[in-house]
Amino acid sequence: MRQRLRNVWILIRLLGFLRPYKRGVAVALLSLFATAGFQMAGPWLVKEAIDKGLGFDAKTLAVQGNMTTLVTMALLIAGAALLRGFFGYWQTYLGEYLSQSVAYDIRNAIYDRLQRLSFAFHDKAQTGQLMSRATADVEAARMFTNAGTLRITYVTVLFIAVTYLLISLNGFLALVVFLCLPLVAYRAIVTSLKLRPIWLQVQEGIADLGTMLQENLSGMRVVKAFAREKDESHKWAVKAEYLYDRSYTSSRIQAFNTPFMTFILLCASALILYVGGRQVIDGRMAIGELAAFNLYLVMMAMPVRTMGFMANIIARAISSGQRIFEVLDAESAVKEKPTAIEMRDIQGRVRFDNVSFGYDALSPVLRGVDFEAEPGQIIALLGATGSGKSTVINLLPRFYDVTEGAITIDGIDIRDVTLNSLRRCIGMVQQDIFLFTATIRDNIAYGSVNASDEEIIAATKAAQLHDFIDSLPEGYDTWVGERGVTLSGGQKQRLAIARTLLLDPRILIFDDSTSSVDMETEYLIQKALAELMRGRTTFVIAQRLRTVKSADQILVLQRGRIVERGTHEDLMDRGGIYREIYDLQLRDQEEALVGSAAHESGA
Repeated sequence: MRQRLRNVWILIRLLGFLRPYKRGVAVALLSLFATAGFQMAGPWLVKEAIDKGLGFDAKTLAVQGNMTTLVTMALLIAGAALLRGFFGYWQTYLGEYLSQSVAYDIRNAIYDRLQRLSFAFHDKAQTGQLMSRATADVEAARMFTNAGTLRITYVTVLFIAVTYLLISLNGFLALVVFLCLPLVAYRAIVTSLKLRPIWLQVQEGIADLGTMLQENLSGMRVVKAFAREKDESHKWAVKAEYLYDRSYTSSRIQAFNTPFMTFILLCASALILYVGGRQVIDGRMAIGELAAFNLYLVMMAMPVRTMGFMANIIARAISSGQRIFEVLDAESAVKEKPTAIEMRDIQGRVRFDNVSFGYDALSPVLRGVDFEAEPGQIIALLGATGSGKSTVINLLPRFYDVTEGAITIDGIDIRDVTLNSLRRCIGMVQQDIFLFTATIRDNIAYGSVNASDEEIIAATKAAQLHDFIDSLPEGYDTWVGERGVTLSGGQKQRLAIARTLLLDPRILIFDDSTSSVDMETEYLIQKALAELMRGRTTFVIAQRLRTVKSADQILVLQRGRIVERGTHEDLMDRGGIYREIYDLQLRDQEEALVGSAAHESGA
């Protein structure tokens, strides 16, 4: 019972998307009632034409026609058909308009929700699943809005009106018809119960294929490098076979259901012809009434047969609606307070006050992190993989919220300011660089769409990228391939640096931002950035000696704690963990730099 109520609530929520289109719904319903009314007028006019226009007597087989009445009935039938077509057009047109509008609103709502959900949601969600919910599931909801609302209203009105007319024409024959309806209703209910779980499996199967396709295309170079084409094809075939099996099962159920209902209705029609024919012969029923009764029975066949189709539409809408509302109802772990203030004109004093954080309650990542960065300082974060370096800088722009403690900028808790204003104050070059399929200019100006060409060029010069772009045939209008595959790793990182510098933020974050460039290019970048970092608080995760040596404060993390802090010289004198990192990772770089300098002086 609880599940049925939940299913009804899902359908009600889907219908709630029609609320902004009340006027369109009202006109569509008026057109629907008008269409049903003129459709039902047809058989009644046929009865009048036969009984009064032809004047046929079943006992004497005599015809005492009235040409005026016959012509009048023919014109009325043609007029009713014309008006039915007119209102039917508006019913169909408005139904499609409303369903497409609802689909448009749901897609926008899903997309907007995905933009606002925190990293915690996207860390667990699969891209293919989300894409399926924004496409296939929305299409199922669209079909329900059209066929499952207006259409079901139409067939319900038709069914009730035809039932009344059948009883009015001949109560005994109507009783014969209604004896067959429970079986039809039973089949519709059984079909709906069978189809709903199958359609949920079909929707999940489509989403799984989308996920696999997205991952395969993104990782095509890895697939080919390891010669795994056949294995990937086999994995795809297994998923596709499952989807085929579920889709085939649903089609098989529907293929049996529709002819079965048609068979029952034809049996009822045959019975009506026999019983009604006897009444016509006995003079208890006019032949026009029998003709009208059969026409109404044929008309009733449409809503009865539609029960199976509607059951399918509703079952699919419930399955899709459940998946849609899982996204729309998802709560972001990072929430903006209603009283949040705008952060403007900051100096850049950053304070981590006894900060702890964990992606879940069982596995803390940071424990008691406590430090302060003054405006203009460079803070270098070092430590082994998994020590918490990236987590520290991801907490600053509130990609995640701290579990304990607080982070302040200029003494203001970052949870008390708006997310947009906070992130506008922070420029970030992430380790996993993402470039859009657009021009180089568009990628650089992504965060500053109104930037002038001079500002863009200044940023690329600072990132040591302008000469490369200028050498391209189309310059800044050169298109970047998907995820930047047409650029080298160093070029992508320099482009990302230029994109960040264009924001002119007070706080800079470089997450291993020069790991994919050679030492010479890194030197040029660091030289250009030295002037730009002046007056800005800068956090750097880097494995390069130049970056570490230039830092005002080095924080060495181990298992989520700061175990050492100080300048390069101070930490070297202590001979602790930093000295071990230096001996293992940085000494070779220093020797290379010394050798390079000696070579240049010898030359």
